[in-house]
Amino acid sequence: MSEQLHWDPELIQRYNRSGPRYTSYPTAVEFKVVESDQVEKDLLSQRDPQVPLSLYLHIPFCAHVCYYCGCNKIVTKDRSKSEPYLELLKAEVDRKAELLQGHPIVEQMHWGGGTPTFLSDEQMIDLMAHLRKRFNFSTAKTADYSIEIDPRELRPNTLKLLREIGFNRTSFGVQDLNEKVQQAVNRIQPESMIRKVMVEARELGFRSINIDLIYGLPHQSQQTFAETLEVIIDMSPDRLSVFNYAHLPERFKPQRRIKEEDLPSPEEKLAILGNCITRLAEVGYHYVGMDHFAKPDDELSRAQGNKVLHRNFQGYTTHGDCDLIGFGVSSISQISDCYLQNSPDIKVYEESIENNRFPVVKLIETNKDDLIRRQVIMELLCHDQMIFSELDQEFSIESRDYFAGELSKLSPMVEDALLEISNDGIHITEKGRLLVRNACMVFDTYLNASIIQTYSASADASTPANRPRFSKAI
Repeated sequence: MSEQLHWDPELIQRYNRSGPRYTSYPTAVEFKVVESDQVEKDLLSQRDPQVPLSLYLHIPFCAHVCYYCGCNKIVTKDRSKSEPYLELLKAEVDRKAELLQGHPIVEQMHWGGGTPTFLSDEQMIDLMAHLRKRFNFSTAKTADYSIEIDPRELRPNTLKLLREIGFNRTSFGVQDLNEKVQQAVNRIQPESMIRKVMVEARELGFRSINIDLIYGLPHQSQQTFAETLEVIIDMSPDRLSVFNYAHLPERFKPQRRIKEEDLPSPEEKLAILGNCITRLAEVGYHYVGMDHFAKPDDELSRAQGNKVLHRNFQGYTTHGDCDLIGFGVSSISQISDCYLQNSPDIKVYEESIENNRFPVVKLIETNKDDLIRRQVIMELLCHDQMIFSELDQEFSIESRDYFAGELSKLSPMVEDALLEISNDGIHITEKGRLLVRNACMVFDTYLNASIIQTYSASADASTPANRPRFSKAI
């Protein structure tokens, strides 16, 4: 895969429409409300025990509110509030594990949130011990056990403890190192703090360390973000996630504390990203896709080079062959070809567990067309290509006929040299890598049906407001 990215601001502005990030297909906005947990029970009890597992645990607690955040969280300084939640979480683990047949191996695990290190050291030890009683964890070098960390929420021995209980990968939320930006988003963490935890994580042997940055925050400029980026490059994380801040105060209450007039202009925001991409390429980072960069020897880069990279609710992953089982409020599972989501409401979650029910509130069971389109979208996102013969063989179709309409709709992207369509398949060009989501959206029947329905609807002022809101491609 090419290491070059073609930066054309005019072209990017022209294609910079809103759309899904495709951590699944169909996307989460298509999940349907369910009243019973029987489907999930059946899926767990009937799944193939030879298929490995990926576990996701959602820890929703945060001691501080970051104004940009749109995550499912509970902001509190009362550490005692986590104990009742952990008991519910362990009960959910027990009930799901009891339904599994055979002895499936856990190859991947991730603790997200919220702030997982909001938990005390004793709570994290207890939770991991509970998981190990219920599941068989792989000891292979490729096993991937990760946790999101807020550097402000680390006690003196927390990182050492996390390594001791089995975590081998971590992600630090940094966002920006400029003090004025940090104050505007209520996330104060000096450079010295970040450097300290990076050094310690390296010394403890975490094999992959990710840093999250966000562009588009208040008071950011090309100069200030470039200064932050140089410091981060010097820290040398294995992976970098550079996310676009989507200002949606009508959806996320904490964002109402951010003054819109303090945000960089769309042109400045675009320039910030362009400079970031150029600089990371100069120092040797590989653009994996969708805001993610990695060193060439990182597992993500190697997996992409070997055409085995996948994408799921945890982003890009090297363990796409796993069934994903989610635990905790708002968590999402992918079992076989079915997606399920727990309630995002902590009270509903609590009531479900206490009444011996799974807290699933939404799901979608995919059909053959979904699976075909998912394959196309994931191949484009992960490998910048889709090969007709591979699709034909896997699904017993003639893909060029099956997608005749979609291939025609890609003509503007072909004319702009963003992709090429040959007898072999679809190939994203260097010029088109940053805009691959636009190609994916052509194959999304749900998104296109929503657009058609909106345009054909009668003059109902509520229609546009009820449509799903997505971030822009860039």
